[in-house]
Amino acid sequence: MRNTTTGITPWLEVRRGKSAIAFYKAAFGAVEVHHVESPDGEIVSRMSLDGAQFWLSDESPEHGNISPEGSKGCTVRIILTVADPDAVFNRALAAGASQVYPLSEEHGWRVGRVVDPFGHHWEIGRQIAH
Repeated sequence: MRNTTTGITPWLEVRRGKSAIAFYKAAFGAVEVHHVESPDGEIVSRMSLDGAQFWLSDESPEHGNISPEGSKGCTVRIILTVADPDAVFNRALAAGASQVYPLSEEHGWRVGRVVDPFGHHWEIGRQIAH
């Protein structure tokens, strides 16, 4: 029997996949660790943020994979826990994200929320030491 660790990895559907890769690199310092591109330019990419991974691909409505832009909303928020939420939050804004709510301290966390240019919501924060 294999020793397998359970995990959950988000897969983001986007429009303009190549632009999304560039945004996540600029906003969060993400590194692309896997890339597949079809002949018509649609992409699938696995990204890493200091070892925390997520996937992204161009939306494909024919397979039920619809981006927030295609569905006019987003049903999942991504919680990005980092050592310096202020620096990451400001970097995301500088890269083109929009503020949903500012960084503040509540419920034992320093946290704020942005929406990226592709419609995905990111809560950026860290737990406050007690």
